[in-house]
Amino acid sequence: MAGAASIPATPAGAAEPVAAASEVDAAAAGYLSLGPDEAAFVEALVDVMCPADELTPRGVDCGLALFIDRQLAGGFGKGERLYLRGPIRPGRPEDGYQLPLTPEQFFKIGISAADASCRRLNGKRFTELSPQDADAFLAAIADGKITDERVSLSEWFNELVYPLFAQACFADPIYGGNRDKVFWKMIGYPGLPAVNGLNIVRYRGKPFPGARTPKSMADFG
Repeated sequence: MAGAASIPATPAGAAEPVAAASEVDAAAAGYLSLGPDEAAFVEALVDVMCPADELTPRGVDCGLALFIDRQLAGGFGKGERLYLRGPIRPGRPEDGYQLPLTPEQFFKIGISAADASCRRLNGKRFTELSPQDADAFLAAIADGKITDERVSLSEWFNELVYPLFAQACFADPIYGGNRDKVFWKMIGYPGLPAVNGLNIVRYRGKPFPGARTPKSMADFG
């Protein structure tokens, strides 16, 4: 592949799990990568993308911002699996972003560019927008309608921000997100597939009672 490798679709090889601590303890430890303004942006972003409703709490309370921070602070964010030495040649769209930046650097430059665009277009920082206006702003970024000369904001959102958000929702809670397995419970996912081989056969086409109490890696520690 020419340039930097594409962003992995799973947390494998990314940041280390929150070591031997509950999600609440990890949240109390503070952010490892994001500065105060960056953390405020990400918290606002995940709350817009995951608003509180009858199925889940708001994104911050689900641990989504914490998951993203831990991924950026670990091996994934530092680009341990990426080629970062020049020359950086143009690549195909399917190759992922082609920049001499780590995912952490790309993420933070994107935050700065997005917030600058928000102030220019709305006269407010992203964190000051109403949920409806913030949602419309993110949709415009994803559709390529808002641009910045420093970085492709649509690529930043679609190739980095959204995949990290999705991982935060459905990864094992030991990585900081999906607190209390809220998203697993929402979709009826029972947890670690390695322990459900026989259940797949026994309950095929039938409700699986264990889906109400899914198991994570921490449950087998």
